[in-house]
Amino acid sequence: MSLDTASLPSRTGPEELVPSRYAVQIGDIEVLIISDGVLPLPTKMLGHNVAATERATWLNEMFLPQDAFDWSLNVVVVRSGNQTILVDAGLGLDPNLNLPKAGQLIKRLAAAGIDLASVTDVVLTHMHMDHVGGLLVEGVKEQLRPDLRIHVAAAEVKFWEAPDFSQVNMPAGFPDALRATAKRFAQEYRSHLRPFDDEHEIAPGVIVRRTGGHTPGHSVVRLASGGDRLTFAGDAVFTVGFDHPDWHNGFEHDPEEAARVRVRLLTELAATGEQLVATHLPFPSVGRVAVEGDAFRWVPAFWDY
Repeated sequence: MSLDTASLPSRTGPEELVPSRYAVQIGDIEVLIISDGVLPLPTKMLGHNVAATERATWLNEMFLPQDAFDWSLNVVVVRSGNQTILVDAGLGLDPNLNLPKAGQLIKRLAAAGIDLASVTDVVLTHMHMDHVGGLLVEGVKEQLRPDLRIHVAAAEVKFWEAPDFSQVNMPAGFPDALRATAKRFAQEYRSHLRPFDDEHEIAPGVIVRRTGGHTPGHSVVRLASGGDRLTFAGDAVFTVGFDHPDWHNGFEHDPEEAARVRVRLLTELAATGEQLVATHLPFPSVGRVAVEGDAFRWVPAFWDY
């Protein structure tokens, strides 16, 4: 991967009318944010612990539809030293799910000139299916290096051996799909897993840190080089979380802890001024965090052409 080539337009069909990758330089570290598409979900998932009228007010203020809208799915490719690191792997292509606008990662990696065989490491923020599914697409494993290292919190691997869905609020079918995908992923890639406890350095300037909350082993990836910093927050932060960090997302397995994690992380990012990228913020999701009263404000970065 090189920012000189990854940012250039490539031949695309009519279905690729909008950008699907965006390059950022963090000191000596190259970062490429790639859209895995969008996932249509009910708006109740944004805050199932508040009244429908409160959600409706926020959606109206944001000019968003009331019933369902498309959540972005963002994945990051990082180049540090001689390592190429894939942070999360997208949704994949589950034939039992009718999600035609998601699962675009593999073709978009190819369009960006990134060979799967060049990936030395994968970091998983957690093992929900929209973060591991791309590795389960037919033919993908055969293209990966036999010495590929997959870094994931040990608590996350343990959780999915007998996952607890008692506090989530998901549409019907999602718990079964999440459980089945995590089980299949663990079986197929067990020999590649490199579990860590709380924090682990993947490459120079690339550190993964367990936060918990969203899932017990949920983690964020911090990049630092030459005075520049960027955090990939996975599912710790959603769009509504800036205005309402106490709203519970339907996919959170421990929503109270997830809210505490969100506030701590946003407070820290506002203090440092570093850049933030997250899975479900609107693509390319690069921006910064400001404090606004008792809540926060999302400040999108100006696109760098």
